[in-house]
Amino acid sequence: MGRMSEESPEGGRFEDEGARALPEYAERVLDVAELIPPGRVMTYGDVAEWLEEGGPRQVGRVMALYGGAVPWWRVVRADGVLLPGHEQRALGHYRAEGTPLKQASRAAEGHLPRIDMRRARWDGGERAEGHT
Repeated sequence: MGRMSEESPEGGRFEDEGARALPEYAERVLDVAELIPPGRVMTYGDVAEWLEEGGPRQVGRVMALYGGAVPWWRVVRADGVLLPGHEQRALGHYRAEGTPLKQASRAAEGHLPRIDMRRARWDGGERAEGHT
């Protein structure tokens, strides 16, 4: 019998989604993060949808492991809550880029703003139109 190839040409899924599958997928996630214009954001789920592979958790894992190399603050939770532990750094970027924010209510813990997802969310612009 023929030897099974390690990877399928189209980057098919492995039974073990761990180490072998991650780097190529991670690279694709990071490429999308770099496309997001300053002042705009995509959710983890938006990135997965754009790639038509994985889901919010996989994208979140890639960003946690490798996101430091790209504008990580532009890939966010769908509820607009700032990345725990990185709020102040993220806020600095959002303010510098003019990302739409919603001020926190006084009752909110830490009084941190959230991203105004309705105004800040980026759908991929023109490139996404023909993206199938």
